[in-house]
Amino acid sequence: MLAKRIIPCLDVKDKRVVKGIHFLNLRDAGNPVENATFYSQAGADEIVFLDITATIEKRKAILNIVAKTAEQVFIPLTVGGGIKNLEDIRMLLKSGADKVSINTSAVKNPELIRQASETFGSQCIVVAIDAKRIQNSSWQVYINSGRTPTNLDVIAWAKEVEKLGAGEILLTSMDRDGTKKGYDIPLLRIVSETVNIPVIASGGAGNPEHLYQAFAEGKADAVLAASIFHYGEFSLKETKEFLQKKGIEMRF
Repeated sequence: MLAKRIIPCLDVKDKRVVKGIHFLNLRDAGNPVENATFYSQAGADEIVFLDITATIEKRKAILNIVAKTAEQVFIPLTVGGGIKNLEDIRMLLKSGADKVSINTSAVKNPELIRQASETFGSQCIVVAIDAKRIQNSSWQVYINSGRTPTNLDVIAWAKEVEKLGAGEILLTSMDRDGTKKGYDIPLLRIVSETVNIPVIASGGAGNPEHLYQAFAEGKADAVLAASIFHYGEFSLKETKEFLQKKGIEMRF
């Protein structure tokens, strides 16, 4: 059995880590390079940097922060935000990112997924899907950092990005983001059972039990978490020990 992954997520705005609720009401959570280094040493399996205003501000992602982080961190680093084309991906990978996460540009130009996976390898192309529930078992894709609804159904879009060559899906429940009420398990399970590529759960982690539910019930391959780690509520070590005792294979 493959070990499950815990991935601290660093949402970056104005060169600072921030965290909000439902993508709004952001509060400061520290320096991104220092945070990433701390998590790497504390036992994180990977790190995700999301430059959450790059797309809205129509600028490229934070290459200098990525480069400084890559010098300090020796676990896989995924970076997203402001990626529009193959050259943007190339620059991020050259700066030290191991993977890139694309969302808005993938929806606007799905061929970018195919081109990127063929050029750089599907293992480093993550497609992020921001999902908002519109009915009991139906979710809509949002873009532009959760500001713009699309006509895309989340399940159909997940199938499409797999077909186009994405290596992983980063699935965020906008309804649960920052609430600490747990992941949207029905959403997570249906996407995980629909595609054959790894699905990373995001949005709603409030305690280690929520992570267990994402793995055991939601069939996630990895979990993204922010608030519970940023503000010292739980440590990575105790979270992994809890999950291991519950039968989830962890990497220590």
